[in-house]
Amino acid sequence: MQELSHTAVAGAPVAIEPRMALPELVAPAAWEGVQRLLGAVRGGGLPESTLELAHMRVSQINGCSACIEGAIRHAHRTGQEPDERLIMVAAWPHSSEFTEAERAALELAEEMTRLADRPDPVPDETWARAAEHYDREALAALVLHVALTNLFNRLNVATRQPAGDW
Repeated sequence: MQELSHTAVAGAPVAIEPRMALPELVAPAAWEGVQRLLGAVRGGGLPESTLELAHMRVSQINGCSACIEGAIRHAHRTGQEPDERLIMVAAWPHSSEFTEAERAALELAEEMTRLADRPDPVPDETWARAAEHYDREALAALVLHVALTNLFNRLNVATRQPAGDW
């Protein structure tokens, strides 16, 4: 296997070799359970765009290039998110691109992902802001979606899944 290099010659892409294929990593029964969770999330009443924005932000925080590229490809394929909004997800607190509901979802997603960054990782105020915009079913879907995105990010990063390799 090729050694991973974090530096590249100007303009030359860095080759990343996966440590293992994800289908080999996840047992079929576990994968079926994950697929059921994804279906429940999709049926939880959150707008698809909110799910995609949260997925993008969590994947940025975790440095999951496979998920970031996948989110961009999905947005382009569905025509649902313009590039300007996708780019601004990284700086969402300082952008006027997002609705108050989306901002509340992004805040919750970010705090759920950065659990070790503060003594009270998801403060009551954050939860209350999200609850102003989403009912219990939608909040449950958002929490599950963020947890699943973190799962996928950790699988992809740990096994060095290259972006665009699916």
